[in-house]
Amino acid sequence: MTQKPKKVDIIFSPYSVAPYQILKDTMKRSKEEVIAELISSGLRGRGGAGFPTGMKWKFAAEQKGSVKYVICNADEGEPGTFKDRKLLMSVPRKVISGMAICAWVTGSTQGFIYLRREYKYLVTELQKEIDIFTHHSKEVGLNFNLQIFLGAGAYVCGEETALIESMEGKRGEPRNKPPYPIQNGFLGKPTVVNNVETFASASMVCRIGAIEYKKFGTSDQRGSKLFSISGDSPKEGVFELELGMSVESFVSEFGDGDTKAVQVGGVAGFCVPRKDFAKAIIGDGNTTGGSTMIFNSSRSMYRVLHNYLDFYAEESCGQCTPCRIGCQQLLKGIEAVKKGEKPAEYLDQLLKLSESMRLTSKCGLGQSVTNSFSSIVTNFREEMIF
Repeated sequence: MTQKPKKVDIIFSPYSVAPYQILKDTMKRSKEEVIAELISSGLRGRGGAGFPTGMKWKFAAEQKGSVKYVICNADEGEPGTFKDRKLLMSVPRKVISGMAICAWVTGSTQGFIYLRREYKYLVTELQKEIDIFTHHSKEVGLNFNLQIFLGAGAYVCGEETALIESMEGKRGEPRNKPPYPIQNGFLGKPTVVNNVETFASASMVCRIGAIEYKKFGTSDQRGSKLFSISGDSPKEGVFELELGMSVESFVSEFGDGDTKAVQVGGVAGFCVPRKDFAKAIIGDGNTTGGSTMIFNSSRSMYRVLHNYLDFYAEESCGQCTPCRIGCQQLLKGIEAVKKGEKPAEYLDQLLKLSESMRLTSKCGLGQSVTNSFSSIVTNFREEMIF
């Protein structure tokens, strides 16, 4: 019998009695101790890249200079993802607490919440919470000014350096790396950029401690994760689940009994077919993004892939040739095969093209196209042809 995924309540647990008590308690400890706790917890970035959070903060703290920045990436543009919106609506205090703790340990005095413009309706309530934070931060002697910065709806600005470019009033395009933002970020200064969920999770690690946090998940994937569940599911919505479950376990709980594929990590992630449901939903090659789209047997995987490629072709910033031209050619290619204008073997050439995009594209947008493309074409090849 397939074990059901374990629902937990870490991030969405009730607030402390006093506002910003997590921040106040954390600042009673040493900065080195807090960073060590985060590293020990095994918390990884929840935006998709999965970089160890404690190590990022440690590197930023070690950077020289009196001016540093903390940025919360709330540019939730990945199709099928809506967990960060729920966090900002339900528990903004935990997100802000995580940002404030980061500012304290790294030596930053200025922070920004880079908010997706489609979420502009959140600004009023979010600003109220920022005002409450400002009052309580002064009580503990923390000099950290927090502002909201509205994006302009570009998917590529979810990439941290493109986000920074747009904040500086430039075209939202990724930078060459290195240097990384923790070395040379916003306005040329050391900058920590983390996802909404990452900051909320960091604040909870500080609240319950690394030992307690590591009781959830596995040795490779610690803690809990928010999943935005959509598609052919009777239980659509945002759920906090313990890490370590298999795709099969996930499908048994959230599928409709006829699931043939699960897109893990959004458009930038992988499409997992039935034969691979034994894989871990996070890990085993799958990304840490929280979008999980469920498809049953009635769905055309050709139409799914066509939709993804249409999105990529539209959202490519056009800066690098592999992504700008590659997205268009992949889209035209599967259309040609479907129409019979190209032989089925042409799909193999398209797979090579997608791999070239992964190796040569400048940022994660072009590099991730091959994830959904290769997994769908390889596992549902017949649907690309007939």
